[in-house]
Amino acid sequence: MIDVLYFAWLRERIGLRRESVETQAATVADLVAELRTRGEGHDLAFADLAAVRVAVDQELAAFDAPLRGVREVAFFPPMTGG
Repeated sequence: MIDVLYFAWLRERIGLRRESVETQAATVADLVAELRTRGEGHDLAFADLAAVRVAVDQELAAFDAPLRGVREVAFFPPMTGG
């Protein structure tokens, strides 16, 4: 079981702050593919992965990051400084 967290406009499109997901996904990209099948909100949120960043167990990661042993995956828009 992996806790999946959504922030900013991803949370708005999906309609959830977090969900627990039972998955056999090997990578973050595989997890995203599974999540997109959950409904229109999920599909819209992940339609443009160039606009999405990911953290795996609170460490920034790439979409090819492995999920073995991971407890939490968070998705959020790119951060900007100011």
